[in-house]
This record gives sequence, structure tokens and C-alpha cells, in this order.
Amino acid sequence: MSWYDTYVVEPGRAPTVWLLVGFVVTFALTRWVTRRIRAREVAVARGEAQPAEDGVVSNIHLGGVHVHHQVWGILLVLLTGVLEFRFSPASPWVEVLAALFGAGAALALDEFALWLHLEDVYWSAEGRKSIDAILVAGVLALGLLLGSSPVGVDPSEQSSGWAFALALVIHFSLVVITALKGKRVSALIGLVVPLVAEVGAIRLAKPTSFWARRFYKERKAARARRRYSEVYQRRWDRIRDRIGGAHGTRLTAAVERRVSDGIVRATEDDAPRTTAPPSPGRSPG
Repeated sequence: MSWYDTYVVEPGRAPTVWLLVGFVVTFALTRWVTRRIRAREVAVARGEAQPAEDGVVSNIHLGGVHVHHQVWGILLVLLTGVLEFRFSPASPWVEVLAALFGAGAALALDEFALWLHLEDVYWSAEGRKSIDAILVAGVLALGLLLGSSPVGVDPSEQSSGWAFALALVIHFSLVVITALKGKRVSALIGLVVPLVAEVGAIRLAKPTSFWARRFYKERKAARARRRYSEVYQRRWDRIRDRIGGAHGTRLTAAVERRVSDGIVRATEDDAPRTTAPPSPGRSPG
């Protein structure tokens, strides 16, 4: 029996493995494509390149509307979910659906910031929230793959129902405290990985969080401001930019106009324009 059968198939982890593979591969390919498109747009703005016609690596427009890749991701997640619920296929089709679900989730979450702000902030500073969403989803999937309980506490490890209930209350209390300390990402990961919630609840809160404003005196608030200073934020931003590309800048207005003009030229109707009939009572001359 192979290693794959022993450690993946028999414990029932194969769908989760392929979901994670589809998720990671699709995210990597998506960011490679978007960074290529972004680099070309910047080069056109600087006069270093000519606007390219539609190609393999380019934005998709339908009827003059830029169709974001989150649309394809949402459709793929819906389709795979319906097929799984309706047919409940066995191996290998369940693994195929899991991989496609992971791919759809990556396409959708890669534009999570657009859901949140309801505008195209993909390359702005707000766009880093998409990287946060990808990291959280990846860690949660990895935690489930390694056998963590979806609620962080496994009832089989508790001696009684009361012990399980108490462990669950303690666990969710730590998750809530972590969230109140302004560590939303750690709180979400801590739902599945209890150690993350424990560390987040013990460590210092962010200075702008509810916990710091409500419970910290001036001395402890000053410590929080020093720990979570602009240096800390820039360091974390650099990590996210290494993963997803440089954020925090928008194309100039001139570039935006050139891109918009290109979209209009590519999608405008070739039909001849009709002229309005002359007003009654007036001669054509």
C-alpha cells in the first residue's frame, strides 16, 4: 500500500488534500496573471510599451464590462457544491470536485477586498485584505487536513459531555478575546487551531482595538502603540506584497482614461450610426 493510500485515502483526507492543491495552485496562477497584466499597464502608462490587443494574458470584457475573476470563482463554487450535494460521487470524482471547489474559492477570495468595499481596490492598500482572506482560508484548510476539529475542540478527547461543553466555552472565549483585541485574522484561524487563539488572547492588544480602549491604562496603551507601530504595519504589508504583488498605488488618471478608452474601442458596436431626422417645419438647408 502506498504512502498516499495509508496517510491520505484511508483517513478520508483525500478530498481536503485536493481542495488545498486546487486552492494554492489557482491562487498562484491568478496572481501571476494579474501581476503580468498590471506590469503591462504600467509600462503602457510610462510610454515603454504599446497597448496590446486581447491576448491570453489579459482582462476579460463582456459588453464593455470588466468581468472580474471572482465571478468565475463564485460560479465554480456553486456548480461544484450542487454536483456534490446532488450526486455525492465516490473517488475519484469527489477529489475532482474538491479540486475545482478549491480553485473556485481561490478565484473568489483573491478579490475579497472587492466584496468588502464594493469597488475595484485590487491593487490599492485596501486590496491587501484579499491576501489576508487567502491566508486565513489556506490555514483553515490546512488545519482541517491535519485533523483539527472545525470548532477547535474534539468531543472524542473529552471524558464527558460536560467536559466538552466547558472546553468549548473556554475555546470560544479565547477566540472572542482575540477578536476584541483587534486580531481578526488570528481569531478566525484560532477557530480551528486553538493554539493561535490562546496566543492571541494572551498577547498585547492592538492600540485601536475595543480591548485596548476599554481596559488599557496609559502605560499599557503606550506599549501597544510601540509594538503595533507603523514599522510593524509596513513589515506586515511587505510580507503580503511579496505574496500577492505590490499594493498601495493606483494607476494615474491618464492611465485610467487610456484603459477605459481601450475598453470602449474593443467593445463598441460597429453598426453605422443613424442621424436624427430634421425637426418639423425646418428645411434641411
